[in-house]
Amino acid sequence: MTIKATPIIKDGCLMVRGKVVLSRVPQNILVSPASNGSAFFGATSPSPSSRHVFSLGVLEKYRFLCLFRVKIWWMIPRVGKSGSEIPMETQMLLLEATEESALNDEVNSSETSTDNTFYILFLPVLDGLFRSSLQGTSENELHFCVESGDANVQTSQALEAVFVNSGENPFELIKNSVKILEQHKGTFCHIENKKIPAHLDWFGWCTWDAFYTQVNPQGIKEGLQSFLEGGCSPKFLIIDDGWQDTVNEFRKEGEPLIEGTQFATRLVDIKENGKFRSSGPDEGCTDLHEFIDTIKEKYGLKFVYMWHALAGYWGGVLPSSDSMKKYNPKLVYPIQSPGNVGNMRDIAMDSLEKYGVGVIDPSKIFDFYNDLHSYLASNGVDGVKVDVQNLIETLGSGCGGRVTLTRQYQEALERSISRNFKENNLICCMSHNSDSIYSSKRSAIARASEDFMPREPTFQTLHIASVAFNSFLLGEIVVPDWDMFHSKHDTADFHGAARALGGCAVYVSDKPGIHDFKILKKLVLPDGSILRARHAGRPTRDCLFEDPVMDAKSLLKIWNLNKLTGVIGVFNCQGAGSWPMKQEAEEIPTVPSGPSSLSGHVSPIDVEFLDDIAGEDWNGDCAIYAFNSGSLSMLPKKGILEVSLTTLKYEIYTISPIKVFGQNLQFSPIGLLDMYNSGGAVEAVNCIIDVSSYTIKVNGRGGGRFGAYSNTKPTFCRVDMKEEEFTYNDKNGLLIVKLECTGNLREIEFIY
Repeated sequence: MTIKATPIIKDGCLMVRGKVVLSRVPQNILVSPASNGSAFFGATSPSPSSRHVFSLGVLEKYRFLCLFRVKIWWMIPRVGKSGSEIPMETQMLLLEATEESALNDEVNSSETSTDNTFYILFLPVLDGLFRSSLQGTSENELHFCVESGDANVQTSQALEAVFVNSGENPFELIKNSVKILEQHKGTFCHIENKKIPAHLDWFGWCTWDAFYTQVNPQGIKEGLQSFLEGGCSPKFLIIDDGWQDTVNEFRKEGEPLIEGTQFATRLVDIKENGKFRSSGPDEGCTDLHEFIDTIKEKYGLKFVYMWHALAGYWGGVLPSSDSMKKYNPKLVYPIQSPGNVGNMRDIAMDSLEKYGVGVIDPSKIFDFYNDLHSYLASNGVDGVKVDVQNLIETLGSGCGGRVTLTRQYQEALERSISRNFKENNLICCMSHNSDSIYSSKRSAIARASEDFMPREPTFQTLHIASVAFNSFLLGEIVVPDWDMFHSKHDTADFHGAARALGGCAVYVSDKPGIHDFKILKKLVLPDGSILRARHAGRPTRDCLFEDPVMDAKSLLKIWNLNKLTGVIGVFNCQGAGSWPMKQEAEEIPTVPSGPSSLSGHVSPIDVEFLDDIAGEDWNGDCAIYAFNSGSLSMLPKKGILEVSLTTLKYEIYTISPIKVFGQNLQFSPIGLLDMYNSGGAVEAVNCIIDVSSYTIKVNGRGGGRFGAYSNTKPTFCRVDMKEEEFTYNDKNGLLIVKLECTGNLREIEFIY
């Protein structure tokens, strides 16, 4: 018999594919079918309100992964098995289910799949002027909260608050679901329908950790010079916080800073501050335009981005500033939702509640962005990083609510970017609320986790795990930004390896002269480009419902694809940190003493959609190259390799499908063996067969040791039509030719 996928409510239970997912579903819950077996869930209330909390029913005995906002700015993952473990502000919930084989009693048993696992996805979304989130209770009830953020915007019903869908492949499920929502809601776009900024493919430097707000032209020049001297020059630069003309009204000269008032600092003018303007030739620059022209010419920068907050600055704009009066600003005091303070409070928001925000009239917000961005563009700036975005959700009172105001700001920002920075050069940050996520029509890049935090040793493993899990959702809407890291740091190798797999920008925030070029040259080609993987790096399917940070047993595996190869990074994130809220709730010790060694396995089947790049005639065999050990193995598609790692250690495996040419020539490219993402260097492989020989042609990028698997030793090798020496290991089939260091495309030929 056929089991319908569309969720239904039957006998007080939510049923999906014949499975009871939620029991004791209240009678006020409504279901409306959407497309392709999906549905929306909503509810009605006897009285109108600006905030409702409805029960969906009882959730028990399903392994789940949820993504929730641990504080107003950022999501983190949590796994569990019951509704009581689902925190407030959950913005995605994925359940693992197994179909009952008895339901297939009309199907011949020999034809049924041995793997009956499927997945159920809950996405709380935007419903008109209201925004939804999920939360659990101690009685294992799953609730959804709908709120407008404005006491004057009320409703007694929410008909399309929670989207529910199911599927056999969790990655196809999230992709298809986001595309259904894109079409149905019309308020945002899937990442495939957005213009991708070009800076993603180039190595970058951000000034934040190097200088914090003390950034200045001379320091930037010193930093760029030290990169140049080390032979690894950034091609894009983010001039972070510290360049703007701001004032802290609450700090008197000569008196110590009152903690919290730094967040109430406000923007005075759209033009740069005095550090970037001077009349003397010894001051580093006469104005911003000259400075940017100079560093682009001298250091070969392709892109310069400037930082600003969505409201102008952390505390907005200064209402009394003559330059700001044209935007009709006024002082507003944020109102935080119960969800904002229900998990972890944030000092910045608590301070702004006390000191207020200088908010631009929503009808003037486009004028502000357009003035700011056109000024920056006229001075040679190529794009902006826009921070502190979730602040807007707390300012919706009297403005039509949080969804309305967020969308006004988002649309104005994206329109200004489109007008002033033609390549869609925008990085969003602190934008993890669903108000922003589901209002993103053009924004193509967003930070995927809290900051890198170089001086917080217990945050390093959390950072890697957070980005990977958050990317499960965010990666369908934006290119997740993994944040900067330091090339000279105790965890630099760990972070560098993760970013090589992330499909993201690669940028550091090194202080001038403090670099590890050995690390950087595993990420960056001589021309300043990087080997960026094709998708967002996400946990492998068998990791989705495990806790790689705190369960003391699970390794984190992250998968991605290149043009012709797959890649899996395995990271030991155990024993170096604890999830916020988790430790207190379960009385878990902060950090186990000493590094722990864990074992696991990797398999070609861990790489989703590997068949798509392998081609129709692939028989499932793969060459597996381990980056750190340098070992090469052959495996069938479902074969496994054992891996053991201690805390904060990793291994990267390039998974290259083996192709058979002619009768018995087996070949698969691996790529640049000394780069973290070796297979990212492989652009194309072709074979020319004539009467007496085979010629394998490989198009590859960069320089250094280029490797491939071959079951036969070639007769000779050519690189760009010039014969080159090569080495061949007849025990494992590893074929290596050394390429001159260049970022340009090379044609490598192996003749048999």
